[in-house]
Amino acid sequence: MWSGVLGVTLEDVRTAVVVVEGGGLIVSANGAAQSVLGRSLEELVGQDFHDLLHRDRHGHATPRTRCQLRSAILAGGTEHGDAEWFARGDGTLVQMSWLVAPCSSGPEGSGALVLLYESKGGAPDGGVREVPAPLTELDRLALLAETTTQLTSTLDVEEALRRLAALTVPRLADWAVIDLLTEQDEVRRALVAEQKGGILVEREDLQGPMPPVPEESPMPLSRALRGAASSLAGPATYQGVPDSGIAVEQGRLFTETGMHSAVIAPIRGLRDVLGALTLGRSKRPGAFTAADLPLLEDITRRAGLALDNARLYQRQRKVAETMQRHLLPQLPTVPGVDMTARYVPAPHASSVGGDWYDAFALTDIAHALAIGDVVGHDLDAAAGMAQVRNMLRAFTLSHPEAKPSAVVTQLDNAVKHIAEVPMATMILATLTRGDDELWQLCWTNAGHPPPLLVSYDGRARYLTDAHGILLGTGMIRPRPDVFTVLPPRTTLLLYTDGLVESPHNSIDHGLDRLRRHAASLAHRPLDSFCDLLLEQVRPDDNDDDVAMLALRTPARESGRQ
Repeated sequence: MWSGVLGVTLEDVRTAVVVVEGGGLIVSANGAAQSVLGRSLEELVGQDFHDLLHRDRHGHATPRTRCQLRSAILAGGTEHGDAEWFARGDGTLVQMSWLVAPCSSGPEGSGALVLLYESKGGAPDGGVREVPAPLTELDRLALLAETTTQLTSTLDVEEALRRLAALTVPRLADWAVIDLLTEQDEVRRALVAEQKGGILVEREDLQGPMPPVPEESPMPLSRALRGAASSLAGPATYQGVPDSGIAVEQGRLFTETGMHSAVIAPIRGLRDVLGALTLGRSKRPGAFTAADLPLLEDITRRAGLALDNARLYQRQRKVAETMQRHLLPQLPTVPGVDMTARYVPAPHASSVGGDWYDAFALTDIAHALAIGDVVGHDLDAAAGMAQVRNMLRAFTLSHPEAKPSAVVTQLDNAVKHIAEVPMATMILATLTRGDDELWQLCWTNAGHPPPLLVSYDGRARYLTDAHGILLGTGMIRPRPDVFTVLPPRTTLLLYTDGLVESPHNSIDHGLDRLRRHAASLAHRPLDSFCDLLLEQVRPDDNDDDVAMLALRTPARESGRQ
């Protein structure tokens, strides 16, 4: 048992001892360790020693790859480290030296004993430090650089706010409070957070809508939300008769968090004030001073630019999603034929792009099917896609008896005059029902991935005929048409290259994956067939949008041969 080592129990050892298994998970700890770390045995057991406890002097988790202590545990070696920092359960830090010694005992396998003891360089109260050490000038520069990197690498507003709080707590303060102004000039307390046990914890009861900003109030938060300079604040600031609803909420904030000192700075975008950042101290004894204001203003300046970019992106995304709803068509009802479609936006673009599909009635007995891809996946590509699709409908409906190749040739001539469409690929097909009640497909392919035909018995093949050059090249080449009969219960899949292309694999690899997965799903209902193909086939490193149009012919009616 881990509790018995060399004939003595862990409780017999007066030094703090933590027992870990070979992968670094804590399996036991004696009372001395529980006391010095401020955590119960239940809070320790099963946790990763490094992730839960090991910190740098600013309270941040140390990188795994540079942790000598963790390396010693994994390697089963004996190592020693001096004057390093560990997180207590209440969020404070304790500076301790450590010794790792390999150990094995019975069926529980190999592991290590980690002894923690008072560092000679520790604090005079036994090593416990209430807060990280004050920042040096180099630390401040590093913090600003990290702020820029962290905040500019996300376009999600909520994620940016969490990163801003994690950058400042506990490095500068015990609390981070972020108030944001909406586009209607309403105030929302978006985040109130402190760090506990190395984890950022939100106080949701203190978050939510706030009263409006008073026009003349001299109170620090009101001034910051109007764009005035940063300022200091404390509980005494809000002890008098409140001059506004915001002052009432600020008084409540100081009471609930126990903050004895705070700094408040506006978060400015390129044109407007976006909100305010409040950093508060409750555990550390030192109050903020005017010397702290320039650093805070540098941080909020970077935060303002990042939030401006994130909001702009989200507005563009909303516009794109609205465009998508209006641009993608409703599918027609074809008696006896199941038909469905899917569109998935590019992961890192503006939610829409150049991939599209269409299906519409030509006559009482014929329907047009189309799928295409305009180069790009942004709003320009979406606009170009809409023009191509609308022209295709116009050309096709004006000559419903024309072969697909003739319509695509006419469309190719028109594409040259559309600035938003440098090049495009597409498939245009007509679906008709023959006298023998079998469905017939006639199609032409302008540089697009080939259609996939999947029989009910699980055989899948690509329709590689009818292949011509893509649209927009300026070259004049004959475009072929190919005719084929679709057997009963056959699935036809039209798709764009985002379903099969990957920067790390060939297109042939993607096509083979699609063929094999589609064959395995031949008996699935059509909606399930498409959803599972997207889930199983679309490459994880895909950075393109995906459009799919699928149909399934009915079973042959009984009595017909």
